[in-house]
Amino acid sequence: MDRIAQGNETESRVIARRLVDARRQASALPQYPGTIPDSLDIGYACQDEAIAMWPSSIAGWKVGKIPDTWVDTLGEDRLVGPIFENRVQRPDDHRGTFAVIDGGFAAVEAEFIFVLAADAPAGKTDWTFEEAAALVECLRVGVEFAGSALPDINRLGPPVVVSDYGNNAGLVVGPVIADWQQRSMDALPCETFIEGVSVGTGRASSIPGGLLAALAFALGRCASRGLPLRAGQYVSTGAATGIHDIVAGQHARVEFPGFAVFEIDAVPAIAEIAA
Repeated sequence: MDRIAQGNETESRVIARRLVDARRQASALPQYPGTIPDSLDIGYACQDEAIAMWPSSIAGWKVGKIPDTWVDTLGEDRLVGPIFENRVQRPDDHRGTFAVIDGGFAAVEAEFIFVLAADAPAGKTDWTFEEAAALVECLRVGVEFAGSALPDINRLGPPVVVSDYGNNAGLVVGPVIADWQQRSMDALPCETFIEGVSVGTGRASSIPGGLLAALAFALGRCASRGLPLRAGQYVSTGAATGIHDIVAGQHARVEFPGFAVFEIDAVPAIAEIAA
């Protein structure tokens, strides 16, 4: 397949439209809808186009780890994708619903989530951990929904993941971890279950480089794109117990001992717009 030419805005827009329409039509895409991007910048060009097409504001950003086998080629070890306000759930009872596209990709992830207290400076692209921490209002627990109309999104590589909203389909936001800076990250465990079976364990220290590494990356990467983070936005720092596939009809439970137990029902996605 031919590659997308760098800066080919027209093709980026066409791909973005197809990806967004597939999500909103709840219709799986059997293959990538255009030339497969071969760099993160090309993937982000598609993501930028797709952000403008989504009928909701950005509530925050998910951070994902790029597999080690891709890092040398791509030059970065993480990626970001938008979390839209109309895909955020804040249930008092810690119950959530994940609308899954039949034939697409869907997974649940245990997440530690920063909330920002202030706007980040627009032109600041390099952040120390200390500078990033100073911008934090609080740390919360929650669950990210990873989802796409593309069943093979992860196999196709990080630039494809980036192009489709970073493979994000929503976020369930839970309680605050009080005094998070004084706590050992090893002492913040979590576990994910699918249909009552444990599929992964972890803790805040499971995030490579630590939670602040993910936050510092998001601050810098988003600023470099002209999208500096804003007060009140979330930064979901990474899959602490792993990425766990789920299909409609299944139930997930994500436990953060001492803070919350999330009960997640996966249900069939319903089209929001006509095909």
